[in-house]
Amino acid sequence: MRLRKKPWADAEIEASPHIVVPNPTELKGKWHQFFKNNNPIHIELGTGKGQFITGMAQAHPHINYIGMELQTSVIAMALKKAKEVKAPNLCLLNQNALQLPDFFEPEELERIYVNFSDPWPKTRHAKRRLTHQVFLDIYLELLGEGNEIHMKTDNEGLFEFSLNSFSDFGCRLKNITLNLHESDMEGNIMTEYEEKFSSQGMKIYRCEAVLPAQK
Repeated sequence: MRLRKKPWADAEIEASPHIVVPNPTELKGKWHQFFKNNNPIHIELGTGKGQFITGMAQAHPHINYIGMELQTSVIAMALKKAKEVKAPNLCLLNQNALQLPDFFEPEELERIYVNFSDPWPKTRHAKRRLTHQVFLDIYLELLGEGNEIHMKTDNEGLFEFSLNSFSDFGCRLKNITLNLHESDMEGNIMTEYEEKFSSQGMKIYRCEAVLPAQK
């Protein structure tokens, strides 16, 4: 579904380059300088309106967080949340996940979150899924062996596809749950979609994939 463009979004983003980084290619290999520390860097792909990433930044001040979102009107709303929390360990990118290698050096990241991404249900669109091998190859380069991808979704078909994709790639899977909100997981921070779907009684699927050695 295409969102209606918000007329104020571009100006809001342009006025906040300290939060929505305008030229991330210039920071490739220099993100620790941007954050002014050597803390681990975690990134969420498809950050939506920013509830998860801002919550994580507040809960874990010794980790640097980056939220990436392609839709300008959506990331403008994430920007509003980021301004409210005023977390120095948080920034946003209005970019496509396929461009990740343009923005980060190998092993510059430590964790990737894929929350409620587009399931692309048609088989011919499988390569667009953020857990397809096309993306896993990118993640492995940027994270390195032993680092993790954390995934949440309400879509059972995407979850099944992702478990198989992670397994075929050689990942070690852990903390798999078929109903997150009835599990014993502590410290879960919900996304906007997660709040909506769980309030309707829908199951939330979650897993963590530990990346293998470079191929």
